Amino acid sequence: MVSNEKLFKFNRKFIFIGFGSVGQGFLPLLLRHVDILPSQIRIIAADERGKIEAENQNISFEVNPLTPQNYRPILGPLLEPGDFLLNVSVNVSSLALIELCHTRGALYLDTCIEPWIGGYADTNLSLSERSNYGLREKALALREKLGCGPTAVLSHGVNPGLVSHWVKQALLNIAHDIGLSLETPATRNQWAKLAQMLNVSVIQCAERDTQTINPPKQVDEFVNTWSIDGFVSEGIQPAELGWGSHEKHIPLDGRRHGFGCDAAIYLARPGIQTQIYGWTPLEGAYRGFLITHSESISIADYLTVKEGNKLCYRPTVYYAYHPCDAAVLSIHEFNGKNFKLQSKARLPMEDIFNGADELGVLLMGHAKGVYWYGSVLSIHEARKLAPYNNATSLQVAAGILGGVIWAMKNQQAGIVEPDEMPFEDIQKVAASYLGKMVAQYSDWTPLSGRGELFEEDLDKTDPWQFKNFRVS
Repeated sequence: MVSNEKLFKFNRKFIFIGFGSVGQGFLPLLLRHVDILPSQIRIIAADERGKIEAENQNISFEVNPLTPQNYRPILGPLLEPGDFLLNVSVNVSSLALIELCHTRGALYLDTCIEPWIGGYADTNLSLSERSNYGLREKALALREKLGCGPTAVLSHGVNPGLVSHWVKQALLNIAHDIGLSLETPATRNQWAKLAQMLNVSVIQCAERDTQTINPPKQVDEFVNTWSIDGFVSEGIQPAELGWGSHEKHIPLDGRRHGFGCDAAIYLARPGIQTQIYGWTPLEGAYRGFLITHSESISIADYLTVKEGNKLCYRPTVYYAYHPCDAAVLSIHEFNGKNFKLQSKARLPMEDIFNGADELGVLLMGHAKGVYWYGSVLSIHEARKLAPYNNATSLQVAAGILGGVIWAMKNQQAGIVEPDEMPFEDIQKVAASYLGKMVAQYSDWTPLSGRGELFEEDLDKTDPWQFKNFRVS
């Protein structure tokens, strides 16, 4: 049973930008755990999705798509010191909103760093410039420019977001299980040294969504258990991964960025056309898509060990995503249409009849092989825990709740990434909505069960080389 405990009394306005599946899923958690009145909440959306749910709670709902030309006239007079702006939209620039919130003294949180509409596919920009790496570097430059000020939390849902905290918990769990006695690291350098000491070569954000729907996917229909616009946007971006210090074979289509922290590379092909092997406790081995996500870069950067300019250690980090089977069919159809989006879209809620979202971090290369730590949440559990959610959206909403509560309690932290936030505090707030937290070791490697076909493409001297994980 989920507690109705109020975690913070909030006296200012709380403004949603966007109100799709994630916004609708988070609203019940906000009302349940923050002492706030519906009259304090305002929703500004690009369309009428979620309008009925908002009106059922007597919450102001306005259809007014934000653009580079109108966002300041719309939001500027509305935002006051201490207000909270939650950006769960697509096609609205995160950096523009962060800078506006900073000047107005308002708090901010988003679940990914978004550009303005068209930014992901702008051919006037290089692949590097429109990658998540490029967007993150712009966010870090904005942090340098703005300095201290109201808290703005970057990319804090479940992934990116909670996965950064789960990595820290997993490192501690592995250290404990091999008999290593240590105090919990207190600094970025100490966390990186711990990962190096444990010899963690690869960290996957490993997700298998088995939620099944009725009626099934139709021809010319895109189905996904979370934002279709969001998934398509990140799926057509170049695949990206944090690039580890142990890697010996840079891919033929791999590219370095040539600026910034140099913790990641990108591939000259989109994520929805790039497959890699992953592993989760229930599914076992699977083939997922290498979808770009900012945690692939921020975790790799955070866990980097250097001596001067010399790179001593960094894990390879990336997202291995197997969406629900209906979404996989949708991706194949979308690829076959040369990225022309289907004429119909469906984000299933009540039409999901079974399945779960199995989402965690998979740490590989240490003394105990591989270790998966994360959330297994079934659709049946999700429905009991909160309305307007499926298993996928509730995991994201749980991460938002953890980030929002922390920001409300720490209102002058400036721009922060999940890796820089207190992992235990965030996990404690989110835990009630994550189903079963599972921790499991395995002897699986990407070489397991591969047979002898195309053996010449593998590096059997080191199973943790990226080339061994890559399918296509």
